Amino acid sequence: MSNVGSAAGGYRVENPATGEVVEKFDNATDAEVEQVLESAHKGYLEWREKTIEERAAIVNKVAALFGERKDELAKIIAEEMGKPTAEGEEEAEFCEAIFNYYADNGPKFAADEPIESMSGGKAFIQRRPVGPLLGIMPWNFPYYQVARFAAPNLVLGNTIILKHAEICPRSSAKIAELMKEAGIPEGVYNNIYATHEQIETIIADNRVEGVSLTGSERAGSAVAATAGKHLKKAVLELGGSDPYIILDTDDMNEAVDTAWGTRLYNTGQVCNANKRMIVMDDIYDDFVSGLTERAQSWEKGTPAEAGDGKYSPLSSRSAAENLRKQLDRAVEQGATLVGGELATDGSAYVTPAVLTGVTSEMDAYREELFGPVATVYKVSSDDEALALANDSRFGLGGAVFAKDEERAAKLAQRLDVGMSNVNTPAGEGAEIPFGGTKRSGFGRELGPYGMDEFVNKRMYYVAD
Repeated sequence: MSNVGSAAGGYRVENPATGEVVEKFDNATDAEVEQVLESAHKGYLEWREKTIEERAAIVNKVAALFGERKDELAKIIAEEMGKPTAEGEEEAEFCEAIFNYYADNGPKFAADEPIESMSGGKAFIQRRPVGPLLGIMPWNFPYYQVARFAAPNLVLGNTIILKHAEICPRSSAKIAELMKEAGIPEGVYNNIYATHEQIETIIADNRVEGVSLTGSERAGSAVAATAGKHLKKAVLELGGSDPYIILDTDDMNEAVDTAWGTRLYNTGQVCNANKRMIVMDDIYDDFVSGLTERAQSWEKGTPAEAGDGKYSPLSSRSAAENLRKQLDRAVEQGATLVGGELATDGSAYVTPAVLTGVTSEMDAYREELFGPVATVYKVSSDDEALALANDSRFGLGGAVFAKDEERAAKLAQRLDVGMSNVNTPAGEGAEIPFGGTKRSGFGRELGPYGMDEFVNKRMYYVAD
């Protein structure tokens, strides 16, 4: 299990609750990159020869370790990126479910698919591994993002080279440690503290067959360009500014609680969070009032304390400063802001906020606000709500709420997104595919389709 890099470099643990740099790690050397590439290639040649059932049995052990070590795993990311401890434990439990899902269902998903042949022979589509894959993962869900990429591909027979976010060196090393402990052979899962230049080298290498990135539009564009240049398959999960349409409600308090809880999960740092709340005019004032009350009543807390009524820091001071700049610009352009105050002590805390009065002429209308900010729009008809919802370069997810399910479904069916939901913020589970359209990326993770991306769909024909 390669875990390249040691002390004092670009990778670091920087506690966002205090601003203190706790530990630094060296970037990988070019020699170490070559070592990982060769190890992943050799590991693939052996890993693919195991039966899928043998691979699945080892992946089941990976799942069990995520469940057993959830407390330790949660503490690591609480210090790395400020994840509320309770949410970190939930994340580890979700990883356990994902690894188990692919271990339990992988043999079925990869089974030969008979094709009716008109020429008399027997035809099948066989799903076979393709080789080493590069995963470039973000900091907002340090374990979950890795699990949904690694689990299906490990079961399928591919090998993994994992480049994590620079602020997640401990959690990425811990994942590699769990893999080794579970029995994943040497070279099959490799953690590397690569630089941006080395990422290009890895993608270009003939031993690497594909790349999966979860991150920003800018990162996705760069990775897709490099992958395209070298004819490599890519899966991209990028930004989102999901519409969250509320047409009416029988219980305003419950509607506000659901919307606020969804928006504040992971301190608002969720790709498919409800970043644009679109509310019918007759309930708009009460809805905004409820959000504002919650924003003003929530108090600062440590990750261990964070939960109902207390908020955690953002992932880093730079992320907090960037969010505050976006909010300042929105106010300068005419929007109304309650909250959103940046801590003055060098930490990454930003007070929960409500932003209203945003128009299509403002930057905030087009941007993704990655933090604890509820942006609310007022509309006066279902058609206006739909037009606003679809007026975005993003297309990750969306949700529509209404007392009349048929009314909500009518709009949800017309959302230009990869994931559309009725009367729930999001359908979630290891079995539910995740992915977007437009500038939110392409490809799918989780569910049966999560095992259908980096695969050789080989035609196998036997003549009569």
